[in-house]
Parts: sequence; structure tokens; C-alpha cells
Amino acid sequence: MKRYFIHTFGCQMNVNDSLRMSEALSKMSYVPTPEADNADLIILNTCSIREKAEDKMLSALGRYRAVKASRGAILGVGGCVAQQEKDKLLKKVPYLDFVFGPDNIAKLPEVIARVQDARERVVETAFVDSEEYVFPRADAETSRGKVSEFVTVMKGCDNVCSFCIVPHTRGREVSRNFPEVLNEVADLAGVGVREVTLIGQNVNSYQGGISFAQLLLRTAEVPGIERVRFTTSHPHDLSDELIEAFRVQPKIAPHFHLPVQCGSDRILKMMRRDYTVEQYMERLEKLRAARPGIAITTDIIVGFPGETEEEFEMTLQLTERVKYDNQFSFVYSPRPKTGAALREKDWGPIPHEVKVARLERLQKVQRRISGEYTQSQVGLDVEVLVEGPSRYDATKRFGRTPENRTVNFEGDAPAGSVVTVHVERATPNQLAGKQVAVLKAPTVAPLPVELPVPLHVPAEA
Repeated sequence: MKRYFIHTFGCQMNVNDSLRMSEALSKMSYVPTPEADNADLIILNTCSIREKAEDKMLSALGRYRAVKASRGAILGVGGCVAQQEKDKLLKKVPYLDFVFGPDNIAKLPEVIARVQDARERVVETAFVDSEEYVFPRADAETSRGKVSEFVTVMKGCDNVCSFCIVPHTRGREVSRNFPEVLNEVADLAGVGVREVTLIGQNVNSYQGGISFAQLLLRTAEVPGIERVRFTTSHPHDLSDELIEAFRVQPKIAPHFHLPVQCGSDRILKMMRRDYTVEQYMERLEKLRAARPGIAITTDIIVGFPGETEEEFEMTLQLTERVKYDNQFSFVYSPRPKTGAALREKDWGPIPHEVKVARLERLQKVQRRISGEYTQSQVGLDVEVLVEGPSRYDATKRFGRTPENRTVNFEGDAPAGSVVTVHVERATPNQLAGKQVAVLKAPTVAPLPVELPVPLHVPAEA
């Protein structure tokens, strides 16, 4: 049997796409390997949301060239950089065998066959028409033994923010019909999945026959499902109906990732974000009133063209005002075909060293706030959904609270259990403690052997 290795960069959509690639490859009698050096097929599933992620992809391709030379491995690139660069990537990397976009995962077996049998260098990056698009569906049997799983409910984005390349690499918004979503969730629950995360580039703009709030409520009612999460959202889609869903359904996890991007109204307008800071805060305050204790995380871009020191200070002030549980913050990098890249010279580029200095100041503030949140948990008992052994100590267990805080703890509860953990220690990034009670046992016994998972590098790494 041939072995494959998938190196995934970027967001949870890319992680989900890599899982679907793995399922397609398993049907071709490929088996996963945790080491690229042993692979007969290497796929880089790429991200283009930040320039740094592209650079890391090219660096990884250089390393995998030696594997191709020594083993004759097939080397391919998928994801957003593939969609962005298309056949130019084959010219840039002469030892690359194939390139395929996010809409073409279903064609992966055909692409590999063409490379193997016809000795072609293949490019498959055409967008699939909305009427013909088939959403990748998690294979329930390959998810058996997992505690948490992604379920795709929509793809693409219609917002065209001036900094964002997603509309060019993922296309226009397409929503999946809600019966398909609920059937997939039910199949996953049937093999022991306890938590599902509904994903899409702009997930709360979902239009698959019911509203997104209704989809969340119906998903929470599927027998066996304990928690429902989702990502990623746009503030203008945080409706009163969605807020009400958080109030009435405790299985909707009390965690909301709500990207604000900046604390200046002027910069938000240049970013083509259709809200002001006060409008953002109004929606956020309604959400917190409906679900007290909800954890809020966000995305922030530092050093957007034209950003003054005073406007950066507004972002610092907003961070202090909201008190985010965590944030994913980045320095601005121009992306091809985006409005900000085309007008950067007119608006005023920010020197790189200034952007980095501002980012470090922002992240220092956020680390303090995150530490205050986690320290406030010390001495408390928290509910944890057990995901498996700790990655840091195989004798301990690992899981997450409903607020999505990670917990490493002493205990013996199997994966899929819901337990109470007494928190004894905390860092800004995680909690640690001891299991004191088992609230619910797993519905399906966990797999005795943990299968290798594709290597993932977040976009911000």
C-alpha cells in the first residue's frame, strides 16, 4: 500500500478539506504516514490569507523536493494558493506534479491517476457553479472514535473586504441544504462524535433553507450531540435571532469568534467593514446579556495602510474595553487583487518595523487579559469534554471547556466523557487540574489506536 502525507496550512476550513482528502485517498488504497520522508504522495494544502503562510509553503516545497528525488514521490499543492496561482505555480516550481483548488477535492483521485498514468502535470482550479457544487461530506466511519468533528455548511464569501483574498480563492457564497447538514451530524453522532463545529468562510450568513440560528438549534437537538460550535462569523450577521439561540439552547457552546479587525471607524471603512466600533459593541453587549460568561475571541489586523498611531491606540483601547478571551492578530500584508493592495501607495504603507512593534504591543496586552481570564478559573470546578491523552504528558488527559479553554488534567475518563475538573493552575493559554467527577460517559467506545492526522500549520504561524 502506498503512503501519503498532507501538510495543511491555514484555517479550520483547510483542516476540514485535508480530512476529506484523506478519506478520498484511503479509497485509493493509500495509508497515512506521520513522516513526509516515508511518503509516496505529498500534498500541501495551502493558505493565502497572509503572505507569511505562502512563504512557508514555498519553503516546505523546497524540503519535500528531496523526498521526491529520493523516493519518486508525487508532489501536489491544493488550497487557496493553488487557486490563486493556478498554472503559474507549475512554472514557479518545476518539480511540482499537480495543482488543484478547493472546489476540486472530489477530483483528487482523477488528478493523481493522470499524474501516475499519463505522466501529466495537472492543473484543476476551475470554480464549480453553485448549482453543481457538491459539499465535501465527512465519512462517518472514518470519524468513529473522534470526539469532535467539522461539518461544512457553506463556502465562499460575498463581502469583498479590501484586505481579503478569500472571494478570489474560495468564490461566492454557496450554502448547503440544511437536511444534508443534519443528516451528516446524525451520522457522526451515531459513531460517537459528541461535538460538531459548523464551518464556512462566513458561516452566519448561511442560507440553506433555514436561518443559521435555526440550523444551530436543530443541530443541538440531534441525539448524542453535547456541544455545537461554529466559525467564522461577520459582525453584520450577528442577528437578534442568533443571539436568542444562545440564550435558549445551552448546547450551543458559549464561545463566539467575532472578528473586529480594527478599533478605528475610519480604518474599518477603508477595510470595507460595514459597521462602526459602537455598532460592533452594541451587538456584543446584547450577546453577553443573553449568554453571561460567553467567551469572545477576535481577529485584528495591525498596520493597515494609512493607520496612524492614534488609530492603533484605538485598537488597544477596544481590546481593553471588550476584554477578549483571546485574539488572532497579524501585521497587514498586501494580497493580490485586493482593494487595499491596489491602493496601498495612495493610503500610505506602514513600515514593517512599525507594524511589528505595534503587533507586539497589542499581543502583550492580550496576553495579560487572557491570563486574567484563566487565573480567574483557578480554584473552580469546570466542565470538560475529554478529547484524549494530553499532548504534553501521555499520563494525563486533555479536553476543552464549553468556552473553548484547553484543559490538561489528571484523570482516567475515556475520550468522549464529560467530566468535572478542579482547576489548580493556569497559564494564559491553558488550565490544569484534577478530574473530580464523571458527568457523562462516552456514547461509543474510543478507538484503541489513534490514527495519524495531517500536519497542520495555522495561517498565523
